Amino acid sequence: MITTLTRWLDSDIGYSFRTSPVAIGAALVAFVCIFCALFAELVAPHAPFNLTTLVLDHARLEPSFTAHAVPADMGGGTRQYLLGTDDQGRDILSTLMYGARISLAVGFASVLISVVVGVVLGLMAGFLGGWVDSFLMRLCDVMLSFPPILVALLIAGVGRALFPNAHDSLAFGVLIVSISLTGWVQYARTVRGSTMVERNKEYVQAARVTGVAPLRIMTGHVLPNVLGPVMVLATIQVATAIITEATLSFLGVGAPPTSPSLGTLIRVGNDYLFSGEWWITIFPGLMLILIALSVNLLGDWLRDALNPRLR
Repeated sequence: MITTLTRWLDSDIGYSFRTSPVAIGAALVAFVCIFCALFAELVAPHAPFNLTTLVLDHARLEPSFTAHAVPADMGGGTRQYLLGTDDQGRDILSTLMYGARISLAVGFASVLISVVVGVVLGLMAGFLGGWVDSFLMRLCDVMLSFPPILVALLIAGVGRALFPNAHDSLAFGVLIVSISLTGWVQYARTVRGSTMVERNKEYVQAARVTGVAPLRIMTGHVLPNVLGPVMVLATIQVATAIITEATLSFLGVGAPPTSPSLGTLIRVGNDYLFSGEWWITIFPGLMLILIALSVNLLGDWLRDALNPRLR
């Protein structure tokens, strides 16, 4: 493990990472967010979704660092909650960790499905050409004519309407599919363009002459050479998928109310924003911005690191 890490740090990409303060800072922020989300049960100071631990008297308490925070020995209980509490007395810091877990899980799952579908269809379109290419590209044009958030909103809303009493896992499945439905198009177009360049190179022609099957040429020869742009695009699209999930949850058709994500927390806090309880919505919004910004910065760094013209 240490040898692999050392070898990676000595490579061109590792050197680019070591010499980029922005990439290091973004990676640290993303690591902290992902670590807190994955191990929320261990690092969260409270269990916000355990009804037996909630204290309704502690609802809408201010953050402990504000000037009006009430000490615990005076009955305020604010010192227990670094970022305050929401309308049900749940610790905001703990809800951020649990909410980030849902947002990250939906974002990564939807991007993974989009990558698999987009890469497969892009390889087929670029390598086979002909009517397969024409059909898949017209399908991409049709999908691009619809706003992604509108398609996701429609699919998620219809899914919730058809299965109002469905289990949370089914609701999350509908949410992931709704985000992935338009996300695969960019991967398909990107892979198609790269495949059309690679299929005319000498190593592909040599594989054809020696009788290698077309499927093996696509998966063993062409695919490894077109994954660079896909990795960059996937890194950036993770942030987009997380924001889309937060938007759907904010509109009430995303994550189930029993498993609130960052978007749900922002929607709940929005009802109290103008009444003075600003922390209920501001901190989930800042958490969403931190995750999206760190992932986008990592995507920008990866794009520059994989571009040989910038070396």
